[in-house]
Amino acid sequence: MKIAGLGELLRVFVGDTDQYHGQGIHEVILLKARELGIAGVSIFKGIEGYGATSRIHTAKILRLSENLPVVIEIVDTVERITLIQKEIEDIFEESSCGGLITKEKVSIIKYVPGKS
Repeated sequence: MKIAGLGELLRVFVGDTDQYHGQGIHEVILLKARELGIAGVSIFKGIEGYGATSRIHTAKILRLSENLPVVIEIVDTVERITLIQKEIEDIFEESSCGGLITKEKVSIIKYVPGKS
């Protein structure tokens, strides 16, 4: 599947220790995206941040904490992003984890899957 043109970037912010049915929520989202045939997903782990509680989570050596920020970026067509967005909203509703979901329009210059 080749993609070019208007698309969307869905960005999901969670903590690295957030769980959904005993599995890391970021991994659950990654696997769900792959199952739906989403074009691409990247997961980034932050070194410091805070969310709704304003409690700072950091990787500083003297202040090691759990639940460092994780950002999941998902890019695909508008239609396919709508599918995964609904799935992620359902995961958030069923779990006790907090999180943030944002969405923005992007111009997909070129997407051509590699050979594996």
